[in-house]
Amino acid sequence: MLSSVDGFSMNGIPGSRRTITSPRRRMPVVSMAGADDEVAALRAAAQKARDEAKRLAKELGKDIDVEEKVEKKTVLMSSDEVISLVSNVNFEAEASNQMEQMDSISDKLNMWGAAQNSAVNTNSPSPLRPFPVSLNFLETRTGGKITAKSLGVDGEDDVSLDDFKDATIAVVAVSSVVGVGSLVFLPENIGAGVCYFAALVPILWVGIGSSAPGILAGLIMTTKGTEDDKIERENRICKHEAGHFLCGYLCGLPIRSYQTNDLGFPCVEFHPSKEGEAKGREFTEEEISALSVVALSGSVAEVLEFGEAKGGDNDLIELNGLFRRSKEFIGAQKQQDLTRWGALAAYNIINANKEKYDRLVIAFREKRTVVECIAAIEGQ
Repeated sequence: MLSSVDGFSMNGIPGSRRTITSPRRRMPVVSMAGADDEVAALRAAAQKARDEAKRLAKELGKDIDVEEKVEKKTVLMSSDEVISLVSNVNFEAEASNQMEQMDSISDKLNMWGAAQNSAVNTNSPSPLRPFPVSLNFLETRTGGKITAKSLGVDGEDDVSLDDFKDATIAVVAVSSVVGVGSLVFLPENIGAGVCYFAALVPILWVGIGSSAPGILAGLIMTTKGTEDDKIERENRICKHEAGHFLCGYLCGLPIRSYQTNDLGFPCVEFHPSKEGEAKGREFTEEEISALSVVALSGSVAEVLEFGEAKGGDNDLIELNGLFRRSKEFIGAQKQQDLTRWGALAAYNIINANKEKYDRLVIAFREKRTVVECIAAIEGQ
């Protein structure tokens, strides 16, 4: 027997004499309009908060990005597919032109500029956000690997002061013999010219030594090195440059040059910003942070392989020059903090992307092109 509360109708059923209906219930009505209004209100509040943050930042003289970030979908490509995609980019073009070409295909590239807005496999959601780092903290966070001594910034070097002194004496002696000999054995006019040139050599030697001692150190090491030293130096160059390339690419910096050195191995150099190097242009805090990581990445890569770095002097000299071009004044203490933080950030990025880094080392050892190096990073 069915009761009235069951709500079934007996109409049309043979033998039924009446219709049993239940009382009409009031069912809850779900309105999507209310939910949509709430979502819209939340979005409007979020946009208002972003606008307010921009306004306050502008009043404080800072330019910050508070736009809503959309997670990028990962696109898996083979190395050949990456080469086909990137081969049309002109890496000898101006920085802004390079950026335009790379940004046009950035939706298909997973690692290009990824450190600016993602963790790039590290434990930090913002790997390019600097913070004060002491030497003790740096050593602790890197398992004792990255120290002032291992980075080669503790005042010691493989080329000693005695090596520089002996080399300077040799340069002066040879120049003196050549100058005197030219006056004695060569015709008057030619001899005077050769003597004048020979007299300039010691002056040039001292001038280069005072402004870029790393160049003279490299020359001295080349003359005194053995075959084993040459092989190690080649390995160091490949490790060093692979570190620069990986961090520079992940920071989204355009390439300024990619040329072979005196040993025939490619060396990469990045523009300091997306706009290139406009004369007198000052760099933002974000640009200085990225440059600190890229500058220290070569030495850090050497330390990870050999326990100590030998090729980072020129990188540090260039970084100090960039510090002086910062929009905000960077004092001595902050420069040290940024340098140590840059080493720590580079260590984290290289360690977190070890497989890509190892492929890059092979690419440099085999003297591959820029496009093939990018394929080593992006390809699966």
